[in-house]
Amino acid sequence: MNKSMLSASLVALALAAPLANAFEAGDILLRAGAITVNPEADSSSVKVDQGPLAGADLGGKATMSSDTQLGLNFAYMLTNHLGIELLAATPFEHDVKLKGTALSAANGKLGTLKHLPPTLSLVYYPLDPKSAFQPYVGGGINYTYIYDEHVGSQAQSAGFSNFKAENSWGLAWQVGADYMLTDNIMINAQVRYIDIDTRATVENNSIAPGTRARVDVDVDPFIYMVGLGYKF
Repeated sequence: MNKSMLSASLVALALAAPLANAFEAGDILLRAGAITVNPEADSSSVKVDQGPLAGADLGGKATMSSDTQLGLNFAYMLTNHLGIELLAATPFEHDVKLKGTALSAANGKLGTLKHLPPTLSLVYYPLDPKSAFQPYVGGGINYTYIYDEHVGSQAQSAGFSNFKAENSWGLAWQVGADYMLTDNIMINAQVRYIDIDTRATVENNSIAPGTRARVDVDVDPFIYMVGLGYKF
């Protein structure tokens, strides 16, 4: 075989190889990579809901920082085009800040919280299951478990304590794509939008005994993940 024929054969094999990389019913997909939660927080104003100042509107807004952790996806192919998927991750940690309130001591970093966002989705792959490139769309349900809330040192010095935030149920949507590098190994990229709503409360007995303020926050983050996967 001369060099031109050999080159043509190698090109043909390279083009044909992806056709063997099928997603089929019964396949198990495991993906892992860097996942970033970027809150698009929109909150109510801060209001006093307990104590002698109950009903007072302090104005302002709450914001939350982004965080990047290890993300994990577990998927099971129900058919050649339809799968069920669970999103998991190591705990995310966010700074919670208040700005623009009438109480100047409240403005700035209030504290931190952690959360876990397990999300169960139904995912649809529209292309030929033998294609190496597999875009997909999905939708499902999210439960956000919030824990380990802490008041920051500056807020503590201003008299704030007992920072709490409620857990959340909400809908989740995603788009993504896999590209098969071999019969089993893939690269993956995905973007999600999750409806997360929480109510945060914090106490301040230095203002008046029994004083508690609350703020309702639509966290509603966009979530980005890139990583590698393996098909079993």
